[in-house]
Amino acid sequence: MAMAETVPATATKRDWRGALRAVNALLADPSDTVQVFRVMAALNAGTSERNYRRLLSTPEGGRVAYARVELVETLMDKDWLAQFAPGTVGAAYRAFLERTGFSADGLADVSAQIPREREAEHPYAWFGRRERDIHDVWHVLTGYAAEDPLGELCLVAFSYAQTRGLGWGFIALVGALKGLRRPHGVAVARAVWEGYSHGRKAHWLHNEDIATLFAEPLDAARTRLNIARPARYERARLMVRGAAPTTQSAVAA
Repeated sequence: MAMAETVPATATKRDWRGALRAVNALLADPSDTVQVFRVMAALNAGTSERNYRRLLSTPEGGRVAYARVELVETLMDKDWLAQFAPGTVGAAYRAFLERTGFSADGLADVSAQIPREREAEHPYAWFGRRERDIHDVWHVLTGYAAEDPLGELCLVAFSYAQTRGLGWGFIALVGALKGLRRPHGVAVARAVWEGYSHGRKAHWLHNEDIATLFAEPLDAARTRLNIARPARYERARLMVRGAAPTTQSAVAA
């Protein structure tokens, strides 16, 4: 049996050239999700360590860290997801999976293509996996559509505010700047800034117990966590797509 890989406690080296190549490839093909993980590997050194320590500093986070649940396993359990009543975060996440065809193990499979310490038996690696697996839950909470490149870009900005991982910030910044060259670029940049602003104003989401959160009504959870409606994103999305107005529930479901 191979020995478990260890995770350096003080990794600080960053690969800006590699990150730029990856983010350019991602912006050329937003469906190429592997590039996101290449950017994270290049720039997010130390982020999991810092945020894991923050998790331990909160009473709720201490319990989450002690349980050390692997979210990908929980979020792939259809019977577990089926228990949540209509209108709850869990039901909205279930509908998200049905609508998009995404799955929690999809991101895990993509991230496995990047050589790094994610699968190591170490608290920092566990936290990195948790951040990966909670991404689509944040789509549901924030209202940024996962099927929409602008929605992804806005959630990336939100994620930077929440995690302070340079990889998230780099993708958001380059995406917003390149978007300025295109029609409705100012509206796009404002939507991305809104994502960052909402991430700063929201409660820190990493210490949320998933089972408790999923049982909570979606609107109540957004209010409690101080996650505002993404109004600028909704307007920019309509401009970019030239679509008819949609309701908030259609964007956020």
